Amino acid sequence: MSIQKALISVSDKTGVVEFARNLVSLGVEVISTGGTAKLLQEAGVQVTGISDVTGFPEILDGRVKTLHPNIHGGLLAVRDDEAHMKALAEQKIETIDLVVVNLYPFKETIAKSDVTYEDAIENIDIGGPTMLRSAAKNHAFVTVVVDAGDYDAVLAEVRDNGDTTLETRRRLAAKVFRHTAAYDALISRWMSEQVGELLPESYTVTYEKAQDLRYGENPHQRAAFYREPLAPAYTIAGAEQLHGKELSYNNINDADAALAIVREFVEPAVVAVKHTNPCGVGVGETIEQAYRKAYAADPVSIFGGIVAANRVIDEATALLLKEVFLEIIIAPDFTQEALAVLQEKKNLRLLRLGNLQAAETTGRTAFRVAPVLGGALVQDYDTKQLSDEELTVVTERQPTAEELAQLKVAWKVVKHVKSNAIVLVKEDMTVGVGAGQMNRVGAAKIAIEQAGENAKGAVLSSDAFFPMPDTVEEAAKAGVTAIIQPGGSVRDQDSIDACNRYGIAMVVTGVRHFKH
Repeated sequence: MSIQKALISVSDKTGVVEFARNLVSLGVEVISTGGTAKLLQEAGVQVTGISDVTGFPEILDGRVKTLHPNIHGGLLAVRDDEAHMKALAEQKIETIDLVVVNLYPFKETIAKSDVTYEDAIENIDIGGPTMLRSAAKNHAFVTVVVDAGDYDAVLAEVRDNGDTTLETRRRLAAKVFRHTAAYDALISRWMSEQVGELLPESYTVTYEKAQDLRYGENPHQRAAFYREPLAPAYTIAGAEQLHGKELSYNNINDADAALAIVREFVEPAVVAVKHTNPCGVGVGETIEQAYRKAYAADPVSIFGGIVAANRVIDEATALLLKEVFLEIIIAPDFTQEALAVLQEKKNLRLLRLGNLQAAETTGRTAFRVAPVLGGALVQDYDTKQLSDEELTVVTERQPTAEELAQLKVAWKVVKHVKSNAIVLVKEDMTVGVGAGQMNRVGAAKIAIEQAGENAKGAVLSSDAFFPMPDTVEEAAKAGVTAIIQPGGSVRDQDSIDACNRYGIAMVVTGVRHFKH
C-alpha cells in the first residue's frame, strides 16, 4: 500500500505550499478546495479541484463542497474488505490515502471584541471535521494530518517508504480526535452561553497545553500546565513571563491565588502568598508603601513566597523586593529601572499581566472546575463584592470610620484564606492569619498569636459565622476592637452579647466565604 492521492483543505496555510509541492514530486495526486486550491495553483503546484472529483460544484458560499460520497466513500472504505472495494468500483469512487485539513478559525473569531453572532456561526466548520473524523476512523489505511508541525515527519516516511507506518497513523488519528473534540467543546460552550445555559446537562471544557512541568505538587507526580483557549492577559494563564526559570506546578497554583487576592483592591495593594494562603497583605498610597506593609505583616513567611502587586513595579519597590528571596513577582508591568534591578536575580520569575482591573471582553462566564474521583464539581468563582448597603451593625457600639475601613480590608482578604479562616488587620495590613483549621477558635488563636502586640486595636474578620462566642472571647482578650462576620448562626446572639460586654463593634455581612 502507498499514498497515491491526498486531499488538502486548510484555513491555516502555514507550510502547505511546500508540503503539497513535495507530495507532488513524490507522485502523489493532490485534490484541493477553494482558497487552498487557488493558493497551490498560484504557487505552481499541480492540483485537482474538488468539483472534478465530486462531479458537483461548490455551492452555498462553500458550505457544501466535500460532503459527498465520492469524498467520504474514498476515505471510509476498508481497503482489505472485498465488499467495500467492490462498492467503490461500482460507483467509480477512488480511494483517498492522505487528508490534510485544519478548521475554520472559530476561536479567533469569537475572540474579537466586535464579533457578531452571525460571524461566529459562519466560522463553525462542518466539512472539515467530517473529513477529519472519516479519515481518523479509517486510520488503518488513511493518514490524517491536522497540525502543520507534522508535515515534515509525514513527508519523511512517505519519501522513505511510500506510506506512513501504522504507529504514525494511530498517533495522528488520536491527535485529530483531540482536535475536533476541543473545537466542538469551544463551540458548545460559546453556544450555551449565548442562550444562557451555563450549567447544562453535560459540561465540556477544553484546554491547550502551555507547558510540560517537571513534576506536580511532589516529584513523584506527573504534571502539565494547560490554559483556556481564550485566557485573558490578566490571568496567570495569559501572563507574559519576562524573566526567570520555568514555572513549577506549585508556582502556578500560588501565583493564581496571589492574583485573585490582589485583584480585590482598587487602591495600591501588594499580596504575599505561601501555599495559596496570604501571609501578608498591605494597602498604601503607593505600591512601595503597600509592599512595605505586606512584608512587615510576616517577614518570616514571605521568604520563598510569591508577591503580587496591582500597580506597576517601580525602581524603589524593586530594590526592596530584591532584598528578599522570592519565587515570583506578579504585576501589571515593571519599569525598565525595576527590571534592571530584579533581573540581577537569575531565577526570579517576573510575570507581566497588563491591566488587572480590566473586564473580560469575550462575554464568557468563568466557572471553577474541581475534579473529584469519578466526576467534577463546577461552580462560579467567588467574585462577590460587598457593598455598604449589605453591612449591618448588630452591636450596641458602632464601628468608627477607621474601624469600618479596616474591616473592609480584612473581609477582602479572609475571602481568599482556606477555611476555617480568621484574619486580623490593622493600619491597612494583615497582622495575623489563621488558615485551614478544623475549628474557628483554633484559627483565631493562630491569627492572634501571630499578631502578638499588633492584635491590640486590630479588627478581625471571619469567613463564616461563629457557632459559639469563644472566638469573640479570644478576640477580646487580645484587644481586638471590631469584628466582621457573615452571621446566620442560631447562636448569633451569644456572640453579639459577648461583643457588647467587651465594647467590641460587630458588623454582619450575610455573605459566607468558605474556601476548601
